[in-house]
Amino acid sequence: MAEAQQARVQNAVEEMVQDLERNHIRKMQGRMFQCSAECCERPTDSMSQVHQCIERCHAPLAQAQSLVTTELERFQDRLTRCTMHCNDKAKDLFDSGAKEAAVRSLMEKCVGGCVDEHVNLLPSVTRKLKDSLAGISQ
Repeated sequence: MAEAQQARVQNAVEEMVQDLERNHIRKMQGRMFQCSAECCERPTDSMSQVHQCIERCHAPLAQAQSLVTTELERFQDRLTRCTMHCNDKAKDLFDSGAKEAAVRSLMEKCVGGCVDEHVNLLPSVTRKLKDSLAGISQ
């Protein structure tokens, strides 16, 4: 993928992740630390009970991070499949005797279309993630 196109996707994804972190994940982290501190303030609990309490506090954040990671991997896989399709089309064109400039042009247009399509998908991916994050019990 051309550097400019790759940077475009990377910037859009980073912006989405930063928004999710700032508005959702960070709040979950705060709740996790408060909950963990409360576990440590229970003097009658055994070490094992405190440890289990802390694990329960960490579970929602771990679930949220897993959810975001899975969705980003899915997004990356879709983008990769799209660009691989472009590579196949370019190879077919090259094998049919087309000049390198024509193949390069086709490749740039095709990859640009993949990038446009996937950057335009990010708002719906973001909405889906925000809904899923909101549904994680604290």
